[in-house]
Parts: sequence; structure tokens; C-alpha cells
Amino acid sequence: MDNLDILPAMQPLLITGGNGALGHAFRLICEIRGLATISLGRDELDITDADAIAAALRQYEPWAVVNAAGYVRVNTAETDAKQCYRENTLGPTLLAQACAAQQVPLLTFSSDLVFDGKQRRAYLEHDPARPLNVYGHSKLQAEQAVLAYHPKALVVRSSAFFGAWDEHNFVHHALTAARLGESFAAADDVVVSPTYLPDLVNTALDLLLDEEHGIWHLANDGSCTWAELACLAIETAGLDSGGVVPRPAASFGWAATRPNFSALGSQQGILLPSLESGLHRYLADEQLLHAANSPTYLVA
Repeated sequence: MDNLDILPAMQPLLITGGNGALGHAFRLICEIRGLATISLGRDELDITDADAIAAALRQYEPWAVVNAAGYVRVNTAETDAKQCYRENTLGPTLLAQACAAQQVPLLTFSSDLVFDGKQRRAYLEHDPARPLNVYGHSKLQAEQAVLAYHPKALVVRSSAFFGAWDEHNFVHHALTAARLGESFAAADDVVVSPTYLPDLVNTALDLLLDEEHGIWHLANDGSCTWAELACLAIETAGLDSGGVVPRPAASFGWAATRPNFSALGSQQGILLPSLESGLHRYLADEQLLHAANSPTYLVA
């Protein structure tokens, strides 16, 4: 249940990384839920600048901060480690220090790539984290620093999120290829827990409003390979999945090593609906967006 009555009047939720897919989704869903927001892009708030963070907290006096900013290019991070650690580790650390000093709740995001994929059951929050790549290391170090400086912070690990508001996601690309009758190659030996972005945002907001803290895993119920996800999305849309080309991950030449298995479970219980439900709602959102963006013709 949303504890809206505990929010001070007129105080906004401050969202960093407001121009990215995650930040954009937070802004839209907060608007739907009647939560005031201040959404700041990278050019408006550099989270690696402690003075800028302090100034933003003084100016906006938020009831909480959602950090949706960060370095997201997993492969590029292998040769751009300095910038990756700056955005994914230093930034959240500085936010945690500033929020803790002013007793402001903080929500920040981590990744399934903190795990090494050695086990064959879904990873729970207490399982040892052993990242295989620079991106995963940057996220793990951020988790540790954030909770060290701000023990009441909320750190959400998620995976492979997709939403109709963002065209830069795997499901969108798979569906686009199918609609164009093109082949679509996807890894058939990497298991993940895909997550419908509105489910992730709504549940994370609920946890923030309920003053939860520590590390939580949020992903739709179910896991699959990337190739299976492509087929499931295409078939859910009523299209032919024959163009999906399953391939081993090694054949893609990724610079960053991925865990072969990084499905997420939670010792807190299942909080999100099924993956199939998420895909159905993704397609419904697509239709609504298409209708909203289509010109209206008046017939005499």
C-alpha cells in the first residue's frame, strides 16, 4: 500500500538520470500515481560532483532520491573502466553520502551481472556476488559503498528490463525483426530473468514508500535464455518466431564476459507478475502508444 499520507506536502521525488529509460519510466509512473517529481538529466545534475548533489538536495528538498543514472554499456566498459567506475560507483557513493547526511531515503539500482553464473538455481539476495566483468564489479562496489554510507538505502538488483516507452531494449529489437521478416540472432546459452519495466518501477516505488532498505531482487517470475525470450515475445505478438537464430554467446564476440546463468529469485518472495504477463502488457502498451501517435482524421 502506498504511504502517500507520510509524504510532506509539495516535496518531490528527485530522479537522477531522468533522460534514460529507467528515469523516464519513473517520471511517467509517478505522474500516473500522483507523485510529484523533479527529473534531472546528466546535463542538469552530475552525480559524480558532490557539490552539485548537495546543491540539488538543498534546492529541491526531496522526500527521497531515485538514482536512475549510470553507465550502461557493458561491453564498452571493458576498455572504458575509469568512466564506468566513475558513473556506476563514485556517483551512487556520493549520492549515498549526501542523502545520509540529510536523512533522505535513497533508491539505487544494481544488476544480475554481480554474479558469476556458477550455480543453477535463481540467485537470492544473500548469495555471494562474484562479478566477471568491469560493469559487474562497478555495480558491486556501488552496492557495498552505498549501504556502508547509507544503511537505510534501498538497492534493487534487476535484469534485462524492457518497456514500450523505450526502443533500446531486446524485446523491441526482436519484435521489429519479426515484423520486418528479418532473422534475429540471440544467445541460447545465457539464462536471465527479463523484467517488464513498469512492474520494476511500481514495485520499487512501493518498497521506497514502505521505507524498505538493503538489497532486493526484482524481476518478473520466470527465467529463460535470450533466444527463448525472443521467441516468446514474437509468439505472444502472434508472429512467426522462425526467424530467431539461436547461437552460443561466444559467437557474438562480446568484450565483456557474461555469466551463463544469472536468473534472479528473492528471499523476500515473488513480488512481480509472470514474464508472460509482462509481455502481454508490453504489447498492449505498444498499441496505446501507436494509437496516441497516429494522426486523427475526421470524416465528414
